Amino acid sequence: MKKAIKPKKSPDYILLGISGMIILFGLFVLASVVSIGTGIKFIDQLLLGFLPGGLFAYMLYKSPLPTLQKWAPFLLFANLFLIAMVFVPAFSETVRGGTRWLSLGGIISFQPTEFLKLIFILYVSSLLAAKEKVKKKKKNYTLKELFLPFLAICSIITLLLVLQPDLSTLVIILSTGFVIYFTAKTPFWQSLAMMGMGSAALFLLIKFTEYRLERIIGFLDPNIDPLGATYQIQQALITVGSGGIFGLGLGMSQQKFGFLPFPETDSIFAILAEETGFIGSILLILLFLGFFWRGFLIAKNSKYEFVKLVSLGICFWIFIQTSVSIGSMIGVFPVTGIPLPFISYGKSHLIAEMAALGVLLNASRYKE
Repeated sequence: MKKAIKPKKSPDYILLGISGMIILFGLFVLASVVSIGTGIKFIDQLLLGFLPGGLFAYMLYKSPLPTLQKWAPFLLFANLFLIAMVFVPAFSETVRGGTRWLSLGGIISFQPTEFLKLIFILYVSSLLAAKEKVKKKKKNYTLKELFLPFLAICSIITLLLVLQPDLSTLVIILSTGFVIYFTAKTPFWQSLAMMGMGSAALFLLIKFTEYRLERIIGFLDPNIDPLGATYQIQQALITVGSGGIFGLGLGMSQQKFGFLPFPETDSIFAILAEETGFIGSILLILLFLGFFWRGFLIAKNSKYEFVKLVSLGICFWIFIQTSVSIGSMIGVFPVTGIPLPFISYGKSHLIAEMAALGVLLNASRYKE
């Protein structure tokens, strides 16, 4: 993308409106869930999640995309450094058996892998867009120019996230990177090779890790251990079914009172379905489909490679994460710790998602 390229003044207001409705939806449901406690998590989400997230969204909306393209490799290096820091005991914080949180002086704690979702999209898009000049001179990319550097970065990310461990986040990050790589019209054999290596690695990581294997077995047969390994999915299905067509009403959930594990994070969609019913659940799903539709149109209508790939990457990331988060609550996917974008409690993922929204709105100004 050349520096002389200037965006239009107006962003995609439909995308902005859809995103605003999703965020409001999330605020109402989160307020309902945390009402069983002191409500401090709701205030925490507002002050330390939405406010900095909104600031990052505005900054990235105003930032020239050629600047983001230029700085993407440096941002990736900094992000990987922060992820590596979680293995230093003085800076790490272990939550639910995972060493994924970076704590700075006991005052600020965050999950650096959440920001990797956006930064990896920026990096891969920058890498592929930069190779457009090579593509004009050569009919095929060489291994040295593209394939091996991409595999090297993916291997480093895999090592860091497996050690945490955080397999579900790893799958989302690498699958998003793969979609961008494939869409950039790279040699088909390279995509096939990556699919084969990724599938083999995923199989081994599941087969030789007991708790991951239990999740897959529980997914295939939810009745195998209803008081143990499959307890969460059993309670999630009961919660979703309790909502009926119109729901019990906001604040009226019964399952959030100690029955459903992690109601404000992993299981928030089940609480939403219980309180707003089938109607509310379908409305939220339609809003997320609208988000993906607008993001896809932004990518489709842009003639600039970096803008196209970044837009596609962001809308696919939000789509796949939403699908896995919702699907795990209705038995379509195994139960994971993946948050529902813009809705689940959690400051790190919310800031990253709002920052991505800022980038996507920025990209929408470059469309034809």
